[in-house]
Amino acid sequence: MDTERGKQLPTSVPGQQAKQVGDRTGRDGSSREWSWVESSVWTKRMLGALVNGVKGGVWFSLMDKVYKRSHLMAAFAKVKANQGSAGVDHVSIAMFEKRLTGEIDKLHEALRTGSYRPQAIRRAFIEKPGSKEKRPLGIPTVRDRVVQTALKNVLEPIFEVGFAEYSYGFRPGRGCKDGLRRVERLLKQGNLWVVDADIKGYFDTIPHKSLMVRVRGKIADSKALNLIESYLNQEIKEDQQSWVPKQGIPQGSVISPLLANIYLDPLDQWMAEHQLEMVRYADDQVILCRSQKEADEALAKLRWWMSKAGLKLHPEKTVVVDMTQPGAHFEFLGYQFQTSEKRYPKIERWPRGKSKKKLRESIKSYTKRCNGWSLENIIATLNPILKGWFEYYKHCNGFTFIDLDGWVRMRLRSILRKREKKKGRGRGSDHQKWPNVYFRNLGLFSMKTEALRLKSQSPRG
Repeated sequence: MDTERGKQLPTSVPGQQAKQVGDRTGRDGSSREWSWVESSVWTKRMLGALVNGVKGGVWFSLMDKVYKRSHLMAAFAKVKANQGSAGVDHVSIAMFEKRLTGEIDKLHEALRTGSYRPQAIRRAFIEKPGSKEKRPLGIPTVRDRVVQTALKNVLEPIFEVGFAEYSYGFRPGRGCKDGLRRVERLLKQGNLWVVDADIKGYFDTIPHKSLMVRVRGKIADSKALNLIESYLNQEIKEDQQSWVPKQGIPQGSVISPLLANIYLDPLDQWMAEHQLEMVRYADDQVILCRSQKEADEALAKLRWWMSKAGLKLHPEKTVVVDMTQPGAHFEFLGYQFQTSEKRYPKIERWPRGKSKKKLRESIKSYTKRCNGWSLENIIATLNPILKGWFEYYKHCNGFTFIDLDGWVRMRLRSILRKREKKKGRGRGSDHQKWPNVYFRNLGLFSMKTEALRLKSQSPRG
């Protein structure tokens, strides 16, 4: 997938069945693939208006698309596919589906008449890898997730058509690997001064008023705007307490990623106008520069823009990194890019420490020494985890996989020792008793073996 400047990155979702006739030609002559849009909303006529522009650049009469019964049904199908927990009303997806027709009829009527009101959001906390802090997560009710999905299906193409090219987070047909490829390409082109920027509490600090100004730049349907504002002002419930936030958007809601991109898109456009190579994934961004002077100026511009937008850069996590120095490194999207100390000026890719720690914690939960499963069943459970992790980090330095393969086998040898009434972890003569080939014959996935196979097939290595 080519992401060089001036070339259009496809926006189709790989592997997803097309829902709408795809190729459209925009005013700039570029071809865009729109197969990801919801066909119950975006007809050929509407897509034509999207790519060729509407009068004044503002869209009216959108709410009737949101509450259309067939569209609400399609929205529920997406909510069901994404699974998720029940909200404050304790209604699960399965419970909602049992009375689906009636629930959709009620939502349709409430949205049509303007009587719909979102319920409170249930606040939960999830672990942050490598940190003692926990990440707040907002869990809307199933009914509200259905409406948010329907609203997102209507709004997303309107904003997506104008989003900047080099943002990759929560956008159709784009992902982490596209952003990582862009970073790698810029480093190879000599952009070795990196502004590693972190927005402090981004999702929790987005100003509602400023966000709505940006939404109104393209949306003029008052009912749709009121619906968006109702989600910004949703009550949040945590334990026995409840409150209405004055700023921010809840992480975990369906509409939040789109709103987050809407708010930061002007930054993307502004950086591009200043010919600065910024790569952004949601609130995670790096700016790759050719000199210290350029990097310092880029950081100054970024701080200025953030202050105008009511946001703050994290004072400790925002740094300028000189990648011309051996051992220098920065992290982006789970990877650590590091200038080799032994093979300077080569820049190597490693999984960041938090990513390896998260993998080990996941494997530990299935490889406790008192595990009663057969070794075959344990390996069958581990393999999808190992394969998924390898698929994302397969272009890392090969020593990563040697270390992790050995650690996984040690965990398995410890289980076998326990079953022979021995104490401690796998070590010493255990390597002769249960050699590596023993686990290979049982089907254990080896990252090292797979990495060597890929290296022999690919010129990039």
